[in-house]
Amino acid sequence: METNKQLGNLLGIARRAGKLDLGGEAAKQSVRRRKAKLVLLAADLSQRTADTVRAEAENAGVRASPLPLSMAETEAALGKRTGVIAVNDEGFAHALLKLMDAADRGGNSL
Repeated sequence: METNKQLGNLLGIARRAGKLDLGGEAAKQSVRRRKAKLVLLAADLSQRTADTVRAEAENAGVRASPLPLSMAETEAALGKRTGVIAVNDEGFAHALLKLMDAADRGGNSL
């Protein structure tokens, strides 16, 4: 679970840097405006919302990835309960994907 903590910490840093849009509508607007580099979907997001956001992102050529964090965990990291996060910075997007890949492989750190 160390990787989940790292993900939460990195998301918090990205939010403080102003590089995230939180919530389904804000994320879709970010995708439409070509600001989003990555869209993250919380583990317990409703299937309907996930499908809608994923379709919007994929139509714009933006990757939509499942986040191994629940909405409660994202709330703890970001200070706002949300299931959809648009990452509007290439560096943060790359770092988050790298951490999630490490989590998928069973690693605990970079």
